[in-house]
Amino acid sequence: MPEYPQSAVRILIVDDHALFRESLARLLAAEPGFHIVGHCATSEEASAIIKDLKIDLLLLDFDLGVNNCTAFVRSTTEGGFDGKILLVTAGVSTSQAAELVRLGVVGIFLKNDLPALLTEAIRDIVAGKVWLDQKVLQHTVAGVSADRSPPTLTARERQVLSHIFAGLTNKEIAGQLGTSEGSVKASIQQLFSKTGVRTRGQLVRVALDQYKGLP
Repeated sequence: MPEYPQSAVRILIVDDHALFRESLARLLAAEPGFHIVGHCATSEEASAIIKDLKIDLLLLDFDLGVNNCTAFVRSTTEGGFDGKILLVTAGVSTSQAAELVRLGVVGIFLKNDLPALLTEAIRDIVAGKVWLDQKVLQHTVAGVSADRSPPTLTARERQVLSHIFAGLTNKEIAGQLGTSEGSVKASIQQLFSKTGVRTRGQLVRVALDQYKGLP
């Protein structure tokens, strides 16, 4: 029998800096509800582990030696990986961040942020939220151009979408806007309908494609 709870979040760390990934593995292993399945330096090693083991969350560095992680993310998501991917990186450009979100990355965390914030990001992502570092988010949303005319959003829908970008829950959004949680849910359902998506993560990816600024 495994020595960790069946409900524990199964995490794989992929980073080509051994000291960083080993330190991160020790840090997260001490957190309740986290189980470090393994850690490795290359996308090839990660692909082999993903094939053999169930992974709930992939913590992925952007730079993996001579290559970046974009091709790996594309092949992994297109190959049917059903876990979540959180990019943990020293930095990423606007275009790279937007592309990775389009490919299925649900979080971007910068390595110079506090460790406690990383555990918060992981728990939020596991709970179904999207976590984008605010500095990355501001540059990405400002820099992404639309390939086609997006559907028109009401002022309230744009406000709700902006708060979703910030990682707020429906209850928190309702508090910010001075409205009911039911009203926020209705706005989110309208956003889903207008953009043709079904989840908050998909909504963020579509919005990054279609809207240059919020609110």
